[in-house]
Amino acid sequence: MTNIEKALTLIGTFASGDSAKAAELLAEGYIQHNLAYRTGRGAFVGAVDYLASAPVKTTVNNIRAFEDGDKVFLHTVYNFAGAGEQVAFDIFRFDAEGKIAEHWDNLTAKAAPNPSGHTQTDGTMEITDHDKTEANRKLVKSFLYDVLQGNTPAKTPDYFDGDTYIQHNTGIADGLSGLGAALESLGRQGITMIYDKVHQVLAQGNFVLAVSEGTFGGAATSYYDLWRVENGKIAEHWDVMETIADKSTWQNDNGKF
Repeated sequence: MTNIEKALTLIGTFASGDSAKAAELLAEGYIQHNLAYRTGRGAFVGAVDYLASAPVKTTVNNIRAFEDGDKVFLHTVYNFAGAGEQVAFDIFRFDAEGKIAEHWDNLTAKAAPNPSGHTQTDGTMEITDHDKTEANRKLVKSFLYDVLQGNTPAKTPDYFDGDTYIQHNTGIADGLSGLGAALESLGRQGITMIYDKVHQVLAQGNFVLAVSEGTFGGAATSYYDLWRVENGKIAEHWDVMETIADKSTWQNDNGKF
């Protein structure tokens, strides 16, 4: 199997209950960054067994799958044991033996369509421009530095093709104008959205996923932002924001990032 196929098979075990397959795919020293779960292969296998025993079957619906070096990143809708649909980004790192060695993720509840009628998962599916992967990664890194980290906000219009920007954030409308209006509204409410540190920028072709750390309304927050780049401009955006749990509740010591 390819690494993407392995990652999809692994998350599929949440629905199938095939804990033996999960154990086969995972490295013995599997590192877990989801703070609600213990680390290690045994803990993952135990979670699969637990979900298999639940009265309501878990569902897994993968929307997008990408690969960048030794990492696979996925955009998926889960419903764990009937607890409600959640939209997630997962990142899996593979070791030299092809085993899944490390995992990061962000999850949020599935919401109604945003002001422009877009959902958290619809939109462009096709991966193109494989020869532009590194250029697109560089563009997004610059956007993060200049705009989201607030170093040169005047450059914001340079990253967009006028007002043609498709937005999948649940509370923001399309266009650079929609983004500006949302940020102004937050400001009036005294809510700040701050990006302090970028931890990973993964890319394949026209899609780039950034994992960042910051605060939202003063609460420690993990930001996963997926952008589609077209002709050197940011054309489409999906995201999952997750408040980072208080350290006293962590089930592992690996940290969110």
